[in-house]
Amino acid sequence: MSGRRVAVTGIGVIAPGGVGRDAFWECITAGRTATRAITFFDTDGFRCRIAAEADFDPVAAGLTPQEVRRMDRATQFGVVTAGEALRDSGLSPADLRPERTAVTVGNAVGCTMGLEREYTVVSDGGRKWLVDHEYAVPHIYDYFTPSSMAREVAWATGAEGPAAVVSSGCTSGIDALGYAAEQILDGRADVVMAGSTEAPISPITVACFDAIRATSTTNDDPAQACRPFDNDRNGLVLGEGAAMFVLEEASAARRRGARVYCEIGGYATRANAFHMTGLKPDGREMAEAIRVALDRARVAPQDVDYVNAHGSGTRQNDRHETAAVKASLGEHARRTPMSGIKSMVGHSLGAIGSIEIAACALAIDNDVVPPTANLHTPDPECDLDYVPLTAREHRTDVALSVGSGFGGFQSAIVVTAPRGGAA
Repeated sequence: MSGRRVAVTGIGVIAPGGVGRDAFWECITAGRTATRAITFFDTDGFRCRIAAEADFDPVAAGLTPQEVRRMDRATQFGVVTAGEALRDSGLSPADLRPERTAVTVGNAVGCTMGLEREYTVVSDGGRKWLVDHEYAVPHIYDYFTPSSMAREVAWATGAEGPAAVVSSGCTSGIDALGYAAEQILDGRADVVMAGSTEAPISPITVACFDAIRATSTTNDDPAQACRPFDNDRNGLVLGEGAAMFVLEEASAARRRGARVYCEIGGYATRANAFHMTGLKPDGREMAEAIRVALDRARVAPQDVDYVNAHGSGTRQNDRHETAAVKASLGEHARRTPMSGIKSMVGHSLGAIGSIEIAACALAIDNDVVPPTANLHTPDPECDLDYVPLTAREHRTDVALSVGSGFGGFQSAIVVTAPRGGAA
């Protein structure tokens, strides 16, 4: 199947500060932060009481009351963004060959909100060790199995090809797109509904991040809490959301006259085999993932126009990926804009990698790179061009997006402007 290429022809996004692809792009290019006090539950007693929540109404988004009851919030995000992506591509389920259409969904923490809510009910607020299943909703099993997300997207789009969930922590959103692209390159599918979704803002998730002291405690000024590459940063801010894409074999997309946002050029992932949450300061494994992704895309380091940083807002991550970009791009790293959109939309764990790839695709489409918000006092050990505060017009034909996840996962993906000629 050599010669096949992967085109992105549809994009759907739900993110804090912008529900829908266009609203998301307007939010991040305006440099507007969407972090606020958590409204989903009572945060009294929690160390971190802020997050980036999406203003999402499932009924307004077109879901029926039965679908809302059946699906966890993360699954709702996935189905709605898949629908937006499919409409954006100009395709409908009737246009697809079901057996040649696949689904790949990235996710890190499963149907957290639905599962925690229902456990509270069946345990009577945690007071009963022996829970009473008669109080559970009929679909509680779906909340327990992340595969329900891929199933619902497949049902909604009529896909009958391979359907899978990719769960590799905070790199899931990159890894899902990489895996999906490989299905097209290998000839296993002609169209893949691919992306990731996450709705983790629940007491159990916030408590877990409190326990490892990874989240920001700037509770009195939520908009300034996430500060990637800033010397005054004090942790990440949780978020939620989803991004789904229509990936097509490039020559088929061109034949039907599809609008192509970009192509998935190359992807690679590595593990550092080092520590659950710690990172080696030299960024060697991330640098290796970048080098392999560039090689697979047949892109030289000096051709990279924009780097979408992991940019979580923790000191060790910021310094780790700065070192990785320097090691992989060489002197070109100092001439390349690099920004972190988590400063605006938070860290949505398994979803953020796909949301950041959406930002890369739109950067290529608009020749604009989004900024790093809240970057006022640069960390002297982070000395690259992080596009502080304000978006920048910048010709972007090649974008590199990187991710780093608990457990030592390091992933990189290269997206390029659409290429003409034979695929």
